[in-house]
Amino acid sequence: MALLRKINQVLLFLLIVTLCVILYKKVQKGTVSKNDADDESETPEELEEEIPVVICAAAGRMGATMAAINSIYSNTDANILFYVVGLRNTLTRIRKWIEHSKLREINFKIVEFNPMVLKGKIRPDSSRPELLQPLNFVRFYLPLLIHQHEKVIYLDDDVIVQGDIQELYDTTLALGHAAAFSDDCDLPSAQDINRLVGLQNTYMGYLDYRKKAIKDLGISPSTCSFNPGVIVANMTEWKHQRITKQLEKWMQKNVEENLYSSSLGGGVATSPMLIVFHGKYSTINPLWHIRHLGWNPDARYSEHFLQEAKLLHWNGRHKPWDFPSVHNDLWESWFVPDPAGIFKLNHHS
Repeated sequence: MALLRKINQVLLFLLIVTLCVILYKKVQKGTVSKNDADDESETPEELEEEIPVVICAAAGRMGATMAAINSIYSNTDANILFYVVGLRNTLTRIRKWIEHSKLREINFKIVEFNPMVLKGKIRPDSSRPELLQPLNFVRFYLPLLIHQHEKVIYLDDDVIVQGDIQELYDTTLALGHAAAFSDDCDLPSAQDINRLVGLQNTYMGYLDYRKKAIKDLGISPSTCSFNPGVIVANMTEWKHQRITKQLEKWMQKNVEENLYSSSLGGGVATSPMLIVFHGKYSTINPLWHIRHLGWNPDARYSEHFLQEAKLLHWNGRHKPWDFPSVHNDLWESWFVPDPAGIFKLNHHS
């Protein structure tokens, strides 16, 4: 009997232990499930959509980049992630300028661009050597620099944003389009076109139609061109269509056959994009790319029109940090002084 009683006690003990284990697992599972639910409920706020903005910071014009960033950050409540692209010898200076100025609160990543990817793809051109700078071709390589984003904004450094960048990011890209640009035929009025003497707004101004490779494209020389200084890009389509490879192909063909040059439309980076994206791009609201402010220091837009503009672009030779230039007061209001004292404004002859 004593033995039977001990056996019963052992069995009862084991039963109690088993019940305790089962109860513990149930409680633990419920706690984990609750935590998961809490995490999921917090996800939308924590994972607020980032708007990636890619902009280059060249050594001699880094002040332009900082002014553009300041204007973007100051005019939006959106979650912006700035990808600031530079060459290796400028990366430390870029970081110091941001971290030791009013820009220290921005969310940013510094990305190194290796100019070796351009070896053998750029034809020497003495007309406008500044257009041959490696960073001018960063826009060709967006998927190689930016990996985790579906949609990306690229901006030239000589811009000021007056609107909410969220609006530009919300630009609709048609199915199968890898990018959206602003058409050069979308200038505000014929009066403005007439004042901008020598301005090119068709393919004829960028491509040499005497060359067979250009003729064989079957593109009318009167086709309206576009400006790639402001781009909204779909990275999935860009990679799927192998846009970078296509652009490189035309760069190499230009080295071999001189199909375009900066002496034409002033766009050694624009020309291959005109070819690759012909008939396959969406359009940006014209107010999001008011350009040619750097074309002629004697040509001015009306103040009312400039106030309506969402983005101003000083493309051309006459930059707002230099002399002579126009509407430089609009640009200078966003200027962030160089903590190192290297970049200085030059508004006097």
